[in-house]
Parts: sequence; C-alpha cells; structure tokens
Amino acid sequence: MKQRHEVLFKQLETYRSYVLNVLKNVTAEKAEIIPKGFNNNIRWNLGHIYFDQYLWIQALTKEKNTTFEKLNSWFGFGTSPTNFSSETPSLEELKGLLKEQPSQIKEAYGERLEEEFSPTEMGMYTIEQVLIRTIFHEGMHLQAILDIKKCI
Repeated sequence: MKQRHEVLFKQLETYRSYVLNVLKNVTAEKAEIIPKGFNNNIRWNLGHIYFDQYLWIQALTKEKNTTFEKLNSWFGFGTSPTNFSSETPSLEELKGLLKEQPSQIKEAYGERLEEEFSPTEMGMYTIEQVLIRTIFHEGMHLQAILDIKKCI
C-alpha cells in the first residue's frame, strides 16, 4: 500500500478515535436529547457518520451494502430521531460499529483506493477522494456532537 494511503487510513482511525473519546461521559439517555435549536441528537449524529462513509462509497462503486436501506431510513439525509425504531442501533452498538469501521474500510477497499469509477455529483472518481470527503464530513458532525454536549 502506498505511503499516502497509509496516511489516509491513519487519519481515518485518528479522527474516529476523537469522536469516540468525546463520547466517554455520554450516557444512552443523554445521547437521546435534542437540545432546543438542534434537529438531531448525539445518537443520530453517530449513526450518520457511520452511514455517510458507506453512502459515498456505494454511490461511487455502485456496490450494494446489505444494511444500507435500514441505515438510510434512520441516519440518511433528511432523517431525524423520529425515524428511529426498536431496530435502530443503540449508542453502544453505534460506538462498536464506528470503532470497527476504519479497519473494515481498509480491508475492503485498501487496495482499490485509486480505482476509477464514474464521477459522483461532486466530481469524485476514486475511493480515496470519497474518504477524504467523509473525513471532512465527520469533523462537521463531531462539532455538532460537541455543541449538543454543551447544551445538555
């Protein structure tokens, strides 16, 4: 694997660890609170971070993910915690999924980062480009989580 790819995966792991560390004192009850002025809660933001990486990879590769539809109904764009059901992953389940995701993506796509596909609407045509975008997106949702924590 190329050095820049190793750096990319190190960034995925490092930024994900930031997100997980922010959750250390967040209880399941606190993760459900939607403060005034917010549309979502901490649990939704976590699920959205997890879902978003697979969303953009699937949008690029056109390869189906078996859990994609359920994740989309709970954590896709325009959803909210009101879309949650008894099947929606809990805070603890989401923490586990988020912890495992960087290594799962590395295993599944690590050798395909430069493979070219038809460009997405944002002009991305490699998995490497998609992952760079999702790191930025994750940072935005990390800030939302931090803001919610300040309010609860």
